[in-house]
Amino acid sequence: MKRRLYLLILLTVLLVRAYSQVQPYGVIDTADLKMTSCDFEKNANAEILFDKGSVYLSSDALVFERHIRVKIFNEKAKEQANVKIQYFGGGDFQYLDGVQAETINTNNDKIVITKVERKQMFTQYVDRARTELSFAFPDVKPGSIVEYKYLLYSRTFFAFPNWYFQNNIPTRYSELSKTLPGEVHYKSLAMVSLPYVENTDDVKSMANIPSLPDEPFMNSGKDNAQRILYEFTNVNIPGHINEKFSDTWEKLGDEVCRDNYFGGQFDKKLKGEDLIINKAKSLALIPDKIAYVFDEVKNQMKWNDLDQWYTNDGTQDAWDTRSGNSTEINLILCHLLQKSGVNALPMMVSTRQNGRVNPAYSSMFQFNRTVTYIPVDSTKYYVLDASNKYNVFNETPGDLLNNFGFWVDKQNNKYGLLFLQKLSPVRKTVLVNAEIKPDGKMAGTATIYSYSYNRLKAAEKYKTEGEQKFTDYLKDGNNNLNITGLKFENMEADTLPLTQSFDFNILLGGSDQGYIYLNTNWFTGLGGNPFLSETRFTDIDFKYQDSYSISDIYKMPAGYKVDALPNSASMSMSDKSITFKRLVGEQDGQIMVRYVIDYHQSIYFKENYTELHDFYKKMYEMLNEQVVLKKL
Repeated sequence: MKRRLYLLILLTVLLVRAYSQVQPYGVIDTADLKMTSCDFEKNANAEILFDKGSVYLSSDALVFERHIRVKIFNEKAKEQANVKIQYFGGGDFQYLDGVQAETINTNNDKIVITKVERKQMFTQYVDRARTELSFAFPDVKPGSIVEYKYLLYSRTFFAFPNWYFQNNIPTRYSELSKTLPGEVHYKSLAMVSLPYVENTDDVKSMANIPSLPDEPFMNSGKDNAQRILYEFTNVNIPGHINEKFSDTWEKLGDEVCRDNYFGGQFDKKLKGEDLIINKAKSLALIPDKIAYVFDEVKNQMKWNDLDQWYTNDGTQDAWDTRSGNSTEINLILCHLLQKSGVNALPMMVSTRQNGRVNPAYSSMFQFNRTVTYIPVDSTKYYVLDASNKYNVFNETPGDLLNNFGFWVDKQNNKYGLLFLQKLSPVRKTVLVNAEIKPDGKMAGTATIYSYSYNRLKAAEKYKTEGEQKFTDYLKDGNNNLNITGLKFENMEADTLPLTQSFDFNILLGGSDQGYIYLNTNWFTGLGGNPFLSETRFTDIDFKYQDSYSISDIYKMPAGYKVDALPNSASMSMSDKSITFKRLVGEQDGQIMVRYVIDYHQSIYFKENYTELHDFYKKMYEMLNEQVVLKKL
């Protein structure tokens, strides 16, 4: 009973403290100025003291009022001094007002406030629809507090904000409240596992929220943060904004096809397009037509690094200047393929960084790019993105895998969602043949065959970073390893594996002590275990299923014998989603080692991390278990 009473009192104190920290703008608690670390995450570089948002209705707009205050603990957190606020400013859709920002420091126990003047805030247009306000806080140093607030006015109910309680630094208190008439309705989806401080229809708040870590093979932070997603459903206010909600994907498809900057661009004629179209029509096979038009667009167009589901200047202007955003480039591609006799359709997608598409929410704002979709049959399709010079026509861009795409067929009034995935395993084969000398030096040759996404990754790395950095990549951090004579085959052949062959040499450890220690994990890309942490906060997304085949042959040195040889072994996850085999043998003065690792699943939920962590630990122990040779 006493323990329960103590916990209740402690919880009450924590909640009272959380509420007490939400002071008005410019009112600072001296305890916060003196604070040197986060109470609940000691190693944090900074802490959001509070992030408070409020949504209400003015006479002619939906208003989002926000106030954020951040404590800086050390030099590593100075990036918190740079703020960017992006909104849909095009066409007077949204506008900012009442922006205030200041830095708070102490000097001889006196509070010193340095305001960010309006002339120090810069507004720029990102594209046709988006505007960005940016500024930097002055005089930021360890111990500083920075805060800012603003009002964002929207002339549509669709602009109700999603709310993210969790960030890349810890948050002491986060709250979203709304004060809206009963005639305005939204549906919400709460993606939370932490307890609420308050959980009512009008107020959602949390306290002491840990930072979201950056973990290997995670999706975007937006997919993993504690959050609530809102979607407008309907409104019935006489004399006020009367908006129609696209509550199905079919209605959304019809809406975007009527949008001048999306569906209105589908049939725009391009200057000189007949040359490409006639050439494509002369090709007999559909895959040849696709490959030709894809390469023409990819090579002629330059991506301006802007992503959005709509066009900015339009396809005709983009084609004339040979530069455009990702949607302009891919709508050009789609148009030329259609004119060439290929059943090509626009598809709205979301990149990995932008986050996963929720199929329960028919919202265009989930997407940030348009690509070209070509259905072949019930099991085969092409998804093409010509904005990236290293994409190929016969592989769905890896950045789009394990996510939904929304295709639109304007001519036939058909629309649909498709889950983009790679079902067949992506292979990588490594062959090593080496000879070990009595002085412990080993020299040999290696050949790597990279297929599919492994091929694309290796080719892009070599083309963008050069031979030296690619060689360093092959060495995988082993500075004692020397690689020479690197050669490639099939670098430009999209349908063939990329072959990388080279010579190598290294001095093995222990040769001066009568022993030679041989590690057999060479050139695999599996040098370090990515899952060392005992805990996991985010889901794991490998993008695709890998399949490794590694075969090594080592000629033993004269005057040595095997002192320790790893056993042949195999293991698998309980659901057989990953299998690992190691075969080891010795014959006629040679040591033969073979590894086979097969993945049959690409997504693992954080709730199942313990088994995956334990499996990886054992697998890497086996990969790095050494062969020991002893001098006779």
